[in-house]
Amino acid sequence: MAGYDIHQHLWPPPFVEALRRRSGPPCIRGDELVLAEGSYPADLNAHELEARIALLDRAHLDVAVVSLQPTLGIQSLAGSERDELEQAWEEGILELAAASGGRIRPLSPRLPRAGFAGASVGADAFEDLDVAAPLLDALRGSGFLFVHPVAGSPPSADRRWWAPVVDYTSQMQRAYFAWLAAGQARWPDVRVVFAILAGGAPVQLERLGCRADAPVESAHENVFLEISSYGRRAIGLCADAHGAEQILFGTDAPVVDPGVAARSLVGCGTELERLAREETPARLLA
Repeated sequence: MAGYDIHQHLWPPPFVEALRRRSGPPCIRGDELVLAEGSYPADLNAHELEARIALLDRAHLDVAVVSLQPTLGIQSLAGSERDELEQAWEEGILELAAASGGRIRPLSPRLPRAGFAGASVGADAFEDLDVAAPLLDALRGSGFLFVHPVAGSPPSADRRWWAPVVDYTSQMQRAYFAWLAAGQARWPDVRVVFAILAGGAPVQLERLGCRADAPVESAHENVFLEISSYGRRAIGLCADAHGAEQILFGTDAPVVDPGVAARSLVGCGTELERLAREETPARLLA
């Protein structure tokens, strides 16, 4: 079964060069990516276009939607520094997308424009929807918004897993419920995709229903969930709570091997697998 991966990251050469020129986080020093959270292997070979196309082939994927991950901490930089990195990524990714034969579909880290399937933001963007309004207005009826965690707190030496497991999920739950409470009624024609199952937030819809003082409707048909890093049980619970037709296949490659998400989705049954890999992303990208 072929299909779409809605959550990948790809660094074009101009962006890598811009990171190498920097002296502070985020930057690349030698073979390491240096972030405020800590240092990690950069694995730049995984960001070569030829290697990415080969990865798609091995994973039986036709198209990857790629974004500039907010976990790098770029959004917290001063305006000129942020602009330099985002512009380098945008210009470089458009070149890679053009050379990919349609297999790479990028999302802009800024306002959407020609060549991009929509835009991506950090989960904290929904803390003030008035600030996010220009972007959301620009997405009315066209493209979609991908919501991704931002950088977490620097971990202790024995808890390097803390940020992705605790910080990221709590960010996504806050973003999900902020959108349900105040966003989807204001922008009902904007399609929003929450990465990592919105941190499992749909499981909390039952608890929300017990609160008579919470005037929050269930998720709109334009609200979607991407599955990367979760397994059969979490995917099944969120599909049951939020709707199987709102689930999207995503892998977080190259951070996570695509096989993890593929195996998890297979365990959810052929119908959900077909919807998440093929029908729902095709509808989203149409």
